[in-house]
Amino acid sequence: MSTVPNQPVPGAEKKLVAGILGILLGALGIHKFYLGYTKEGVIQLILGFFCIGGLIGLIEGILYLTKSDEEFVATYVNGRKGWF
Repeated sequence: MSTVPNQPVPGAEKKLVAGILGILLGALGIHKFYLGYTKEGVIQLILGFFCIGGLIGLIEGILYLTKSDEEFVATYVNGRKGWF
C-alpha cells in the first residue's frame, strides 16, 4: 500500500496574502486587485471613502483565511467569485 503525499493546490498560495490584505487594507480593495478583480477593487476603493469598504474587506479577509485551500481556489481563483 503506497501513500500519496499531499500535493499543494495550485493557486492556494494567494489565500494567505489575500486574507491578510483584506483584513489590513480592506478599505482600499487591495485584496481584490491582488486576486485580479479590477472592477470589484475599484468599487471597494470608492466604498472605502465612505467607511463601508473597510468592513467588507475585514469580512472577506476572514472568509478567505477560514476556507480550505481547495475551497478558496475553487471559489476565488478558478470560480472568479467577486464578492464574499
